[in-house]
Amino acid sequence: AAAAALGLLPLGKTQSPESLLDIAARKVAEKWPFQRVEERFERIPEPVQRRIVYWSFPRSEREICMYSSFNIGAEDLATAPGGAVA
Repeated sequence: AAAAALGLLPLGKTQSPESLLDIAARKVAEKWPFQRVEERFERIPEPVQRRIVYWSFPRSEREICMYSSFNIGAEDLATAPGGAVA
């Protein structure tokens, strides 16, 4: 109520704290690629896997553009001798 009175939160809305799962998944995703996590740990519960993958995606527009560019070399592989794609 005090935060709403200070104008930090809209009236009638409260900010729920982050879950421990989200905090841990975000910290793991910041340090290790998901592939390494899968290789190192035998059993990772599905909800934990989903949160790590979620936090592994880039957040900045620049990184999103960098990782979502088209692979120009893919056309060369399809036309190269012995490189036909089935």
